Amino acid sequence: MEIIEKKLTVRKQLEDVLLEVSWAKVSKKYFDRSPSWIYHKMDGIDGNGKEVGFSPQELEEFRGALYDLAERIRKSADSLK
Repeated sequence: MEIIEKKLTVRKQLEDVLLEVSWAKVSKKYFDRSPSWIYHKMDGIDGNGKEVGFSPQELEEFRGALYDLAERIRKSADSLK
């Protein structure tokens, strides 16, 4: 029996925090792109149903954006008295 490996979309990989983050703001702040751009990239398909995804460079930038956001949240939490 052939094993078929399903490619996980970025959206699926971010499932734990998906509803906690404004992806539209992430798209604008870190990529200067529209909200639809990041949603299509996260889903792995464009508006016409064509398979698309983050390029390796975009994925690295996205990872950096998430690290930056996490650090900003941590600093905000640390500042609470």
